[in-house]
Amino acid sequence: MNRGIWTAISGIGIAQGLKILTHRREHGVWDWRPLLQTGGMPSSHSAGVSALATYVATKKGLNSTDTALAVIFGIIVMYDAQGIRRHTGEIAKIVNDLDADIEVLSGHMPGLFHVKQEKELNELLGHQPAEVAGGALLGIAIGFISSILEK
Repeated sequence: MNRGIWTAISGIGIAQGLKILTHRREHGVWDWRPLLQTGGMPSSHSAGVSALATYVATKKGLNSTDTALAVIFGIIVMYDAQGIRRHTGEIAKIVNDLDADIEVLSGHMPGLFHVKQEKELNELLGHQPAEVAGGALLGIAIGFISSILEK
């Protein structure tokens, strides 16, 4: 596998690992589940694409087509992570709350039939802008380090 792929995968892995630390700081308990979850600080999507774009830019130059492709790909991924995916998570929260409210109402109104969802929708899908920025900064650092350490 080439160095660019390893650099991007390293960015993703390191960002996912850091989510355990940010979860500990926010909630006061150690939990390994954030390692395998989407959302949270820092964005592993942003870290991966930023690491790749930075690595490519340092190796091929800012004016190369390779850098242009990596940067545009990264912008699309980061926009999606903080925009569309975040809004999908917010909609999932509303649906979960609505299901719980209907469950309560159906207990008070015998004529109202409701089947509770077996499993709630995943609410943590996307990222806040600060999480995307944190992942991007982490990725830039990883991309530079990878470029410097390459033989």
